Amino acid sequence: MADVCFRNGLWAVVVAMATCVGCGSGRVIGPAPDLVAAAKLREVVGAASEAAGGAQEAASTGSGWGSLKGRFVFGGTPGERQVLVVDKDMEVCGKAGMKLFDQSLRVDASSKGLADVVVFVRKSTRVKNPVPAEPLRFDQKSCEFLSPVFAARVGQPVDVRNSDPIGHNTNISGSSFNQLIPAGEGTVYLPTGETGMPISVTCNIHPWMKAYAVFRKDGYAAVSATDGSFEIADLPAGEPLEFQVWHARAASGLKLDRPELKWSAKGRFQTTIEADESKDLGTLEVPASALGG
Repeated sequence: MADVCFRNGLWAVVVAMATCVGCGSGRVIGPAPDLVAAAKLREVVGAASEAAGGAQEAASTGSGWGSLKGRFVFGGTPGERQVLVVDKDMEVCGKAGMKLFDQSLRVDASSKGLADVVVFVRKSTRVKNPVPAEPLRFDQKSCEFLSPVFAARVGQPVDVRNSDPIGHNTNISGSSFNQLIPAGEGTVYLPTGETGMPISVTCNIHPWMKAYAVFRKDGYAAVSATDGSFEIADLPAGEPLEFQVWHARAASGLKLDRPELKWSAKGRFQTTIEADESKDLGTLEVPASALGG
């Protein structure tokens, strides 16, 4: 604080002296430059500049890149999936007695892999790859979203498709995207803002249709596959990273018993990846109680 006051005071003197120059022949000649003060000013400004640079370097202490992977499995018996109430456009949505099921808990029958778990970095210091120019496809068919949960990068086009012979209205919460998608057509949504947690995607025409989307600026996000596996590549190595874990049935964060990762009640864990390392968290068992079961 003293240095800041010193600099402000010194600049005030300099400005006052500059203002006097050209005031007329009767102006008062100021004192000779204070070389000691000038040297002190240079020292303070230089130190401040070095401190700012040091703070910037401290924000990213690592180097190189690595990856993180693992596999979520359901530690229980999922039970029968709930049949959704379908009462519109039955010629498409309920043709030939077809049933639609709740997709909020998808467990692979053979491997017990838990799908649709979202894992993303809460804050990154470095990003390796540019925003993908290739659109991410988000389709709907037979009156359900084919991707119940998906992740895209901010600035990456999302190709919102409708493969049904009837119209759908796709509504991405928290955004201005709320559009009718005619039968067999599509449109592009360009996410411009980051989401702190996954947000819902619904169809206003067919209210049973629901999905979730997460948009991150750095692209360090993954959604577990049908077998429960996930992988995030090209992560900043050599520095601690905090990850958020989310599931539709654990909307405030998925909590697991992994104390070595400092796993918090908010569904966050911490780890450091070394350069060129492919860190494997192994099997991450999710108890039924963690998903409201």
